[in-house]
Amino acid sequence: MSIVRKGISDLEAQALLKKFGFNELPTSESKNIWKIALEVVKEPMFVLLVSCGILYVILGDYNEGIILLCWVFIIIYITFYQHKKTEKSLAALRQLSSPRALVIRDGKEIRIAGKEVVPGDTILLHEGDRIPADAILAESNHLLVDESILTGESIPVMKTVIDNSLDDIPNIFSGTLVVQGSGIAIVVHTGISTALGKIGKSLEYIEKNETHLQYELSRLIKNLFIGGLIVSVGVVAAYYYTRGDIMQSILHGLSASMALLPEEFPVVLTVFLSLGAWRLSKNKVLTRKPNTIETLGSATVLCSDKTGTITQNKMKIAEIYTGDKIYEENFYGQSPEFDINFLRTLYFASQKNAVDPMEKAISNSLFTNKPEEISMYPFREYPLSPELPVMTMVYMDTKNKETYNIYCKGAPEIVLQLCHVTGEKLKNYEEVINKFAKKGYRIIAAGKGNWLNEKLPDTQKDFSFDFEGIVGFEDPIRPEVPQAITECYEAGIKVIMITSDYPATAINIAGKIGLKHNDAIITGSELEKLSEAELKEKIKSTSIFARIIPEQKLQIIKALKSNGDVVAMTGDGVNDAPALKAADIGIAMGLKGTDVAREASSLVLLDDNFASIVAAIRSGRRIYDNLQKAMSYIIAIHIPIVGLVLLPAFFPELPVILLPLHIVFMELIIDPVCSVAFESEQEEEGIMKRKPRNSLAPFFGWKSIWKSIFAGMLLLLMVVSIYFVSILEGHAEQEIRAISFSALIIGNVFLILSTLSKSRSVFSVISLKNPAVIIIICTALILLFMIIYIPFLQQIFNFSNPGYQHFFFSIIGAISLLFILEIIKKNTSNTY
Repeated sequence: MSIVRKGISDLEAQALLKKFGFNELPTSESKNIWKIALEVVKEPMFVLLVSCGILYVILGDYNEGIILLCWVFIIIYITFYQHKKTEKSLAALRQLSSPRALVIRDGKEIRIAGKEVVPGDTILLHEGDRIPADAILAESNHLLVDESILTGESIPVMKTVIDNSLDDIPNIFSGTLVVQGSGIAIVVHTGISTALGKIGKSLEYIEKNETHLQYELSRLIKNLFIGGLIVSVGVVAAYYYTRGDIMQSILHGLSASMALLPEEFPVVLTVFLSLGAWRLSKNKVLTRKPNTIETLGSATVLCSDKTGTITQNKMKIAEIYTGDKIYEENFYGQSPEFDINFLRTLYFASQKNAVDPMEKAISNSLFTNKPEEISMYPFREYPLSPELPVMTMVYMDTKNKETYNIYCKGAPEIVLQLCHVTGEKLKNYEEVINKFAKKGYRIIAAGKGNWLNEKLPDTQKDFSFDFEGIVGFEDPIRPEVPQAITECYEAGIKVIMITSDYPATAINIAGKIGLKHNDAIITGSELEKLSEAELKEKIKSTSIFARIIPEQKLQIIKALKSNGDVVAMTGDGVNDAPALKAADIGIAMGLKGTDVAREASSLVLLDDNFASIVAAIRSGRRIYDNLQKAMSYIIAIHIPIVGLVLLPAFFPELPVILLPLHIVFMELIIDPVCSVAFESEQEEEGIMKRKPRNSLAPFFGWKSIWKSIFAGMLLLLMVVSIYFVSILEGHAEQEIRAISFSALIIGNVFLILSTLSKSRSVFSVISLKNPAVIIIICTALILLFMIIYIPFLQQIFNFSNPGYQHFFFSIIGAISLLFILEIIKKNTSNTY
């Protein structure tokens, strides 16, 4: 018995498994809660929060300390929960990680888990099997393999036994699918040594940089951290110099530190990205890297693989020619003269229960439109071969047992020869074939005939066929793609199609989906001859790349990024993975995508819906806008807090307005407003009608900073005015504090309402009914009422009730503040 038929022994398999390891691809390690917590607390602002919290506890202010420390654990929990949720979803998507394999061991056929296959194993392949490892064919019975997972080509490839001198070079590959025939192969590479694994390995050498927003906020927080320490020391010195109480000086120094340092920045960023990822998951978009969400709003180019992304990665009959006219997709409804017998010929010339995508398309076209039961099975099959790419099925005539009905299909030029078509008819058919080829169709022809002799011939060439017609197959586009591309153009996003197909096919697909290209196309062979500088220039006006190999996809992404573009790349195959990881936003298909592609991507489309990409970009823009508004509010509201803390420090004759507990109370309003109210605010009008933002532009430029400072100064001026009015009216210190604090809270409410939108008026904002805002504002006002009018809370907050009439000026001042901010918004919203 040959080694092929006997296979290796179980003992050999165990030894090889120890040597080479499992036949599976490594995945990124899942972080535990301690690693996530460590990453969170490395941020300088969290270090400050913990330090302040501990100091408050040491100094006896347990409420403030506990609240600050609790915030740290809340953020760690949110981050950990989102990470685990994402990893769980990815695990559910892994459909190809370990297919079952039929192997021969000790001369017996056994089925094992794909991960247990080892080099040297003999594997048996049949229709529908997914090949578990790279291998060399030892025997082949008309084996057709779908290699689109590696090459992007949806057309199956015929595999034959190769020369023994090349016994270390595989010709069938892990992850590919057998669509027809059978074979026996010897495994040569498993796991990361396979072609699929090598592409996955190459991803390790592509580095991902931190986003511009992460860098900018990190720098801002560090600067504020340093500035806060300096100011805190100054406040401690000023309080001690003017008042002489060291303990109170330290407390007020820490209060100034908390007031000046907007610790909400890291909180808000984390919550926004986590909730953004959760919202995207509701729209069938899984976020593997939440930081990518803010990058979505700046995407300028969307590079899309054709097969499986723009198209459905399956075959469909596009056009049929039966000798009189061309029938398009809906051929049954186009003419009562359409002859269904041609479809029957195609069906009878195909294998039953087919895996081949073209044979599936034939079966679907016949039974979808004419659902008669066809239960005949062939008497004999003549499979296609490299020498004669035609297959013939022989059926015994049910009425005359001595007669055979024969049906063939295959390469048009060969079928025409078998049918002995000549002269004008041949010329006519060749013109149709050329016409179909220019449209990028996969073309086959069919014929049928009879055989009266009892003995069937050895070869198909001996049959006499009548030519029936020609059929063109296409990989249909996804129906949502044209509208999604239109929206991309409206949003200022350039769409580029990258495919391994011929240029004619690519141009035809581009026309169907509305891709703007002006006949500018670069092929893989042309790309090889271009220098980096030439490619950078040509890519500015090119939207189609055809006959592209995987390495060139990565080259295209790098050229775009070097031009300053923010690149989103979609794909599903292993060949897309390096480009997916190199892109600013890698978007993998979840249903038909490979594990390697998903691991390399930032986003995963759970429904493979191209339109979800546009929804993700829209969501990214909304999140970025709301994040800007939240940061603007944070800066604005800290201005009056800082001013009210510093004012008594340098003027000892003035009553102290804000104590540490008051600042904590403010934080209890500010934090949920930033983290929840702004996050849930609806998108700005025309959000997908404006150009992508400049990714290199500062997240919060000086213009925005000065606007926030101005709004904060207005609120500070309003509160300070009421503060001095209450002093002039002769109120006691606790009443002055209650009136001033109330003015700050009421003014804060109106500041929130004005900041929630950059373009809509406050009335429009209220009419849109953001529940989170209403709940937070109502809660804040109710709590304010309680701490001023309930004696127990009055004592805790150091307040006295001054009477209802003394809050009139606070309301008038807040309304005036809102009026001024709304006028400014109206005059500047057109620049947004």
